[in-house]
Amino acid sequence: MEYMRFGPKGSEIPVVVEDGKHYAISDLVTDIGPSFWAHGPGKVAAALREGTLTEFDPTGLRIGAPISAATSVICIGQNYVAHAAESGSEPPERPIVFFKTPNTLTGPYDTVGIPPGSLKTDWEVELAVVIGSQASYLPNLKAARAAIGGFMVVNDLSERTYQIDDSGGQWSKGKCVKDFLPAGPILKTPESVDASDLRLRSWVNGDPRQDSSTADMIFSVEDIILDLSYYMQLEPGDVICTGTPQGVALSGRFPYLTSGDVSEIEISGLGKQRQEYFQIEVAKS
Repeated sequence: MEYMRFGPKGSEIPVVVEDGKHYAISDLVTDIGPSFWAHGPGKVAAALREGTLTEFDPTGLRIGAPISAATSVICIGQNYVAHAAESGSEPPERPIVFFKTPNTLTGPYDTVGIPPGSLKTDWEVELAVVIGSQASYLPNLKAARAAIGGFMVVNDLSERTYQIDDSGGQWSKGKCVKDFLPAGPILKTPESVDASDLRLRSWVNGDPRQDSSTADMIFSVEDIILDLSYYMQLEPGDVICTGTPQGVALSGRFPYLTSGDVSEIEISGLGKQRQEYFQIEVAKS
């Protein structure tokens, strides 16, 4: 089963996709946000079985992020050996954790602003997990898997000067620029996703950048959730970004993003997204 959201930003209509058809679920749930996970999936599944949903035509509508909001955005750094190497680091022995603010979430085809004066805005294709049930002190990997509400592709955009030079040793400054987490187009439920071997790719202005597989992750999705559950209580609606493979501008092999550039990222089975970038200008008095 897949979820999507269509319409103007902030006023999207939640939709379930089944057998290639779109059905509005706004009569069943307020939206696909943190409160959705308590009863929403069961209501939607029952309505699909009973055939009571109305088919929805999304033609011409903006595609929003597949979730309306994130409780927290928790990110895992350097979770691919080759990316750790291109970042100048040894592979981590335990998951590296940093955070993005929830207002980084935006639609998969929305334009994204480059911060004023930024010379090092970077792309990162990542598999993201949306937590579907509260999780703390989980006993095993099976319990970690059961906490997953769905999977989606995200672009974990980064400003590397903020992240490295201005950070004071913590990466979040480089990760929290508004709209720096384009998500979607779909949120796919876990029973139909094998997260252990998904192809991840990215392009900038049509030129290939990243091409890898989640099979190369140091810590699996379940490993990450299990580990995090001992450091924080995971809540329904939390988003976990599981790391990016090699092929980003930080490697020194490619230029950073500038105004007018277009990035595309894709994960097999989870869809492809596209961002065009513009320079944010600040008026000086």
